[in-house]
Amino acid sequence: MATEALSEGEVPARDSGRSDAICSFVICNDSSLRGQPIIFNPDFFVEKLRHEKPEVFTELVVSNITRLIDLPGTELAQLMGEVDLKLPGGTGPASGFFRSLMSLKRKEKEVVFGSPLTEEGIAQIYQLIEYLHKNLRVEGLFRIPGNSVRQQILRDALNNGTDIDLESGEFHSNDVATLLKMFLGELPEPLLTHKHFNAHLKIADLMRFDDKGNKTNIPDKERQIEALQLLFLILPPPNRNLLKLLLDLLYQTAKKQDKNKMSAYNLALMFAPHVLWPKNVTANDLQENITKLNNGMAFMIKHSQKLFKAPAYIRECARLHYLGSRTQASKDDLDLTASCHTKSFQLAKSQTQSQVDSCCHQEETQERTEEALRELFQHVHNMPESAKKKQLIRQFNKQSLTQTPGREPSTPRVQKRARSRSFSGLIKRKVLGNQMMSEKKNEYPTPESVAIGELKRASKENTNLLFSGSPTVTITPTRLKWSEGKKEGKKGFL
Repeated sequence: MATEALSEGEVPARDSGRSDAICSFVICNDSSLRGQPIIFNPDFFVEKLRHEKPEVFTELVVSNITRLIDLPGTELAQLMGEVDLKLPGGTGPASGFFRSLMSLKRKEKEVVFGSPLTEEGIAQIYQLIEYLHKNLRVEGLFRIPGNSVRQQILRDALNNGTDIDLESGEFHSNDVATLLKMFLGELPEPLLTHKHFNAHLKIADLMRFDDKGNKTNIPDKERQIEALQLLFLILPPPNRNLLKLLLDLLYQTAKKQDKNKMSAYNLALMFAPHVLWPKNVTANDLQENITKLNNGMAFMIKHSQKLFKAPAYIRECARLHYLGSRTQASKDDLDLTASCHTKSFQLAKSQTQSQVDSCCHQEETQERTEEALRELFQHVHNMPESAKKKQLIRQFNKQSLTQTPGREPSTPRVQKRARSRSFSGLIKRKVLGNQMMSEKKNEYPTPESVAIGELKRASKENTNLLFSGSPTVTITPTRLKWSEGKKEGKKGFL
């Protein structure tokens, strides 16, 4: 995709060959603007798909239009441009041929009025729209006709492509407003095209349903807006561009109706014949459809700020066409996908919550168990000195080396060091180990009492068990030495 970089303050020239270009990127070197947020067009992939693959884009949009409104075979063929519209006035093919011939001749002469709609023609007419935006408070705007002489001067200037100074005071707002309606009235076909005529009649019939599924007389505004969004997406680019400019102007005019006395419905009466009505027909030809068309025009004016945004599912389909492996064809597919994602998320969330609850329950149980053990140990510690107390304390010391049942070890088990087989190593381990256990039993033991008590206990209870069959060892508080079986080359331990 080509990217255009523009220097600071430079405006891109209008290129007729790329009138439907999807976007342009602007690189600004102004340091004061670097902190501003980057605006990204949410319809970027929609415009890209329409520009690069119009057939795929049209099929996607039309399939969703037929989901909202019922278009029989002939009306669907008319929407796709495969069959010409049968006009209510019974206009023959000859008159249509001559009308097209006259339009081609005007186009060859580069005439704005009466020619098929082009981007160049829109650029000329935009001068009128821009001027009217500054004069919306004029009473009777678009209803009161202007001066025919001034209008002809302005018309010739636009046809010739000359610059016009509308701010000079030579022209009145009513002159400009009347000329804008004249331009729309002389287009070869209505701004919304003949192909879309029947679709707009069906959109006007979209009504809400009650709880029992019965159709009511209340318009379904949400579905009408959605259908118009889709229908505007397949308009020719010049028609869509001018329609957006026109509806925005009429929307702003209706907002000032307290000054100009022109409501949305009054404006619809002025513009529906040029925007919606087929050419060369009268109100009598349209009969009951005239009310639908006028109400439809008023609806478009009131909701114009929402109609030129692609529906969210169209955006997603276009995005997936370029970025994803799957291409989803309708809103229903996206709703189903979103529902699946939601259910999966809820299931994962419930599983996670159950795991958290289980862990919390185990932690509470462990805390209660440890609290009970601490109370029991305190009770044993307060017992008078006896053999039973010593036995219980030894059991507590053994239990402290293992984890409480039901609890995972918080730290990985460290591999035990290989014990020394030397006699000195065994004595040191026994002395130091028993010394630590004695310190836990007595709150304020003295080093001398610890050494004497532990050494005596080791000599009486442990030495014969551990070293049966080895030379007898006599242990004193200050000195360790061999009493018998003293061999050459062995030394005593201090």
